[in-house]
Amino acid sequence: MAQTAAHEMFARDSASRELGMELVSAGDGAAVVRMIITASMINGHGMTHGGFIFALADTAFACACNSHGPVTVAAGADVTFLRPTAEGDRLEARAQERATSGRSGIYDVTVTRDGDVIAEFRGRSRMISPGRPA
Repeated sequence: MAQTAAHEMFARDSASRELGMELVSAGDGAAVVRMIITASMINGHGMTHGGFIFALADTAFACACNSHGPVTVAAGADVTFLRPTAEGDRLEARAQERATSGRSGIYDVTVTRDGDVIAEFRGRSRMISPGRPA
C-alpha cells in the first residue's frame, strides 16, 4: 500500500512508537496497527491495563481518519472490553471508516488476539480547517 498522510503522522507519533506499536497499513479510511503486550502494561489484576488497549485502538483510528490527508482529530470515542489479555500477547487493531459528513466521521476499530475479538472501539472524528494547527 502506498504511503499516506497517516504514515507521515505515525512517523512523528513518539507516544505510539514508544509503546511498540507498528503501523501495518493505512489508506482509504482504513488502518491496521499491531502491538505486543509488555510487562509494564500489566495492571494489578495480572492482565493488560485497558488504557493500553484503548491507546492501540485510538492509534488505528487516528491512522484511518488521517489516511485521506486533511488533519483530523478525535472528537470522542467509546470502547468495550470483551476479553482480557496478558504479557506477550500480540494485539492487532483494524480500523474502518463507517460514515463521514462534512468535517465529521465515524470509525469502528476491532482489536483482536489470534483472531479472537478483545475489544470494540468507536471513534468520532473531526477534520480541522485547513491552515489551523493540529
